[in-house]
Amino acid sequence: MAAEMGMSQSVISRIWRAFGLKPHLLEQFRLSPDPQFIDKVRDVAGLYLTRPR
Repeated sequence: MAAEMGMSQSVISRIWRAFGLKPHLLEQFRLSPDPQFIDKVRDVAGLYLTRPR
């Protein structure tokens, strides 16, 4: 997922922790059916990549 999104594995891990996602505990990983999911993930990832000071 990190390579596909162009992000580091640590950023993806932080996002998963922030949302309580644990795909390693599921037999099948499922993305949210929310049509705005990708935009929301990018917003959260953007906060990690450009932290306010």
